[in-house]
Amino acid sequence: MSLFKSFFSKKEPAVPFDLSCIRADMHSHLIPGIDDGSKTMDETLAILAKFESLGYNKIITTPHIMAEVYPNTPEVILSGLANVQNAAKEIGLSLQIEAAAEYYFDQSLIEKVQQKNVLSFGNNYVLVEFSFHAQPDNEHRLFFEMQVADYRPILAHFERYPYFHGSTEKAIEYKEKGALIQVNLNSLTGHYGPGVKKQAERLIDEELVDFVGSDCHRIQHLMHLEEHLHLPYYHKLGKLQLKNNTL
Repeated sequence: MSLFKSFFSKKEPAVPFDLSCIRADMHSHLIPGIDDGSKTMDETLAILAKFESLGYNKIITTPHIMAEVYPNTPEVILSGLANVQNAAKEIGLSLQIEAAAEYYFDQSLIEKVQQKNVLSFGNNYVLVEFSFHAQPDNEHRLFFEMQVADYRPILAHFERYPYFHGSTEKAIEYKEKGALIQVNLNSLTGHYGPGVKKQAERLIDEELVDFVGSDCHRIQHLMHLEEHLHLPYYHKLGKLQLKNNTL
């Protein structure tokens, strides 16, 4: 092909990343009406059907537990889970559906860990969310107490904390203390802004990502993700030793 034809020829579109290799999603908000996620059972079922069509075969949904804002308990979450499982079975979905929680790191979390009153999943993993506004100042105590109680913290959407942007130093430090790093899939689309996108790419480049999650609150999140699966960092992400498929 001549240089002229090569320059003006149309590029073939990139092949979309195949989400089925992830197998299990471990961060979403799909129990109706208990946090800022799905509001109705119909909405939840539509989201679950979309997950199935994207190639997932297991969903571990993680409602917020956040003091007075979302004061959910394991009992509330597991009761809601049973309702979702029954409804999904009635419409013929084949997904495995489980639940844990996304625990906000506040003063009550260490006490919950000490009492072993937390919902874990997989290899005793517990999903932990930091404040978006201020860097935590007692996180090493949390990591220690979780280790004593035989839990393993997964730090939710680590790329979204603005006070860590521009460096992977804290990710490396926390991983050395036994914490694991989760990145949101939609961060790679720019959904949360260019700074978050760049930080997610940085974590992938340095192979610091242990889990990926949809952080799905509504079906539009999955539709947006599907539209962007051709982006190169999804393929790069797929080459990492992610732990999702061990769940």
